[in-house]
Amino acid sequence: MGGSLAGLLAAHVLAGHADRVTVVERDRFPAGTGPRPGVPQARHPHVLLEGGQVALESLLPGFVAELRAAGAPRVGMPSDLVQQQDGRWFRRLPATTHIYTGSRAQLEELVRRRVLANPLISVAEKTEVTGLLGDARRVRGVLVRERSGDARGTRQVLEADLVVDASGAGTKAPQWLTAVGAEAAREETIETGLAYSSRVYRGPNGVLDGDTRGYYVYPSPAQVYAGGALPLEDGTHLVVVSGLRGDEPPTDGDEFVTYVRKRLPHPLLHRWLGEAEPLTPAFAFRRTANIRRRYDLPGRRPAGFLAIGDALCTFNPIYGQGMAVAAMSAVVLRDALAGPRRSPTTRRVQKALLAASRQAWDISAGSDRSMPGAVGNALAAGPADRVADRYLRRVLERYPGDPVVGPAFRSVLGLCAPVTSLFAPSVARAVLFGPPAPTPAEPPTAPEVPGR
Repeated sequence: MGGSLAGLLAAHVLAGHADRVTVVERDRFPAGTGPRPGVPQARHPHVLLEGGQVALESLLPGFVAELRAAGAPRVGMPSDLVQQQDGRWFRRLPATTHIYTGSRAQLEELVRRRVLANPLISVAEKTEVTGLLGDARRVRGVLVRERSGDARGTRQVLEADLVVDASGAGTKAPQWLTAVGAEAAREETIETGLAYSSRVYRGPNGVLDGDTRGYYVYPSPAQVYAGGALPLEDGTHLVVVSGLRGDEPPTDGDEFVTYVRKRLPHPLLHRWLGEAEPLTPAFAFRRTANIRRRYDLPGRRPAGFLAIGDALCTFNPIYGQGMAVAAMSAVVLRDALAGPRRSPTTRRVQKALLAASRQAWDISAGSDRSMPGAVGNALAAGPADRVADRYLRRVLERYPGDPVVGPAFRSVLGLCAPVTSLFAPSVARAVLFGPPAPTPAEPPTAPEVPGR
């Protein structure tokens, strides 16, 4: 259910185990790389973290080279960006990880082309799921109808041995499961009220400043406004600015620029906007809560039904984790189905899928828990969390300038190293006993060159 990145990659994996896989997509796929109507965040910044790159390459060999050939910008961290957090500029040390900052539409189109080339996979476009078939013991398919604008349209039966919910954060699975006598999953939520607006600009000569690929000011409890400019595949830059509830960024063009000037702690981005040409209106996005659906917990839930992607775990998009977790979850699904020792029961696979999103949840929800005005039923932190939070605060103090702590933390944020790597002896020594390294007093205009 859903032709999202998570849905397409799940279909790709399942095609190795089934006679036929059907992707039910409520919208019509765009002919090229335009935004998909069912992705309200498509016009906003997306990054593909290194953990997602590794997962996509494992699922679709050669994909990363294909992405680069299509022009997706590969941005070295921290060398290529001018970054600031809590008033401190990051040193532009040599890159230890890379992200891709091209549009989501481009990446989805490349994945869609590869996945749908498989003759075992078919697509029912402009078709919406209206309910599940089966009972509390087992799901046996879905009810669908064509999206013709008639809510009373004829519903059809689509039988299936396995139904995968990849319909996104707005999933209706809780109602559908209840309707067949099963229990909906308990939801954990943390919501900060974060809201952002985005607009595409073209700068002079298509660049920012020489060797600088992008700008970014990160939010924190002490500095809640954030924003920056990230490169797209066509030489333009996607500019985003964010605030919290009650002071949301506007979509009016002049007010958008004024908000950047008044809210961000440094005029760097505002100065660039004065020289750049706006190419699109500003678009707003407001649905940024962290939501985790605990299908792994005991309950009356049917076999033959799995949730994946945002239908399972939704993250505050400002952390850029969604696409990476979708790909990593598909790898986990592949490995669970291929495991020779244990039968891949619905509950066992669902627990594995939730585990694939745990690190991203800990980063996103853990950071948002400390933001002012955060609400939700998952705000409470236990004693272990409080100890970890104290250690993490020391990590964050050293992250912008320390050549040992910085790479370790970037690997964790990029979902390509476990959180435990922050406790490696060399990192722990720097965190616990070393002072924070000096950082630039002004925005660094160029990457640092080793030995100079």
